[in-house]
Amino acid sequence: MRNELRAKIIEVCDNKIAKKGTSVGVSFYAFFANKNDTPELLMEAATWWIQTHQLDHFVKAEKIKEMIIKGL
Repeated sequence: MRNELRAKIIEVCDNKIAKKGTSVGVSFYAFFANKNDTPELLMEAATWWIQTHQLDHFVKAEKIKEMIIKGL
């Protein structure tokens, strides 16, 4: 996964956790604007989320952040 996408995921997770607490869930769509102006990054996130890790639609932001930090 590109460093740009990893940084964005951590930033979004941090913001969601700060606003809604540690139990907040996210989907991979949370890392993108409603307008899909970066389809390659969206597909990269979707592949990581769905194919590589077989995650549910919503996963706790803390778990996703931890996975990204660990380089999974």
